[in-house]
Amino acid sequence: MPNTTTLAVIVALPCGYILSRYKIPGKVILDTLVDIPIILPPLISGIALLIFFGPILGNSLAKIGIDVVFSKLGVVVAQWFVATPYAIRTFQQAFNSIDPRMEKVAKTLGYSPAQVFLKVTIPLTKMALVGGIMMSWARALGEFGATAMLAGITRMKTETLSIAVFLNMSIGDMNFAIATAIVMLFLALSLLIIVKTLVKNEVQL
Repeated sequence: MPNTTTLAVIVALPCGYILSRYKIPGKVILDTLVDIPIILPPLISGIALLIFFGPILGNSLAKIGIDVVFSKLGVVVAQWFVATPYAIRTFQQAFNSIDPRMEKVAKTLGYSPAQVFLKVTIPLTKMALVGGIMMSWARALGEFGATAMLAGITRMKTETLSIAVFLNMSIGDMNFAIATAIVMLFLALSLLIIVKTLVKNEVQL
């Protein structure tokens, strides 16, 4: 899960900033592609990933020792694919909330673009960025459909919390399934409370 969230942030941070600040060729297409994993049912996303990392790239990846389909790596890829768009959209909205003139002023004071981003943009959006990271983590935590299609449902190998609920329900172990579901519900509620608190505190500031 930390691997998935870290990869999501690495991709989402520059993508969110570019979509917020720059006018680039094909921006509408890029913006639309970001929304596809959000609007598609996770099961369909999983089938698309299975085809992409199976018949299309499977043999080429296997030659260099990379197995995505029905593997632990497949879990990370599936969760990343579903969670990253949420991080991108959250980061984009956070950057949109900043007046670009503040960044321009920093440049007139001699700051390089990297310094402006690290010393001005990030501090001004840190609470929203933390919220986006937590939301992407939560989305990865609850992912089931895409993971099941790409990585498979194998106990103790590609088993996530959501898959654990499904597996135990399928064999009639209701107690364990319900206990796992309650844990996930508690994590989701705690996360929402923390995110709403961070957003509220940022608005008050």
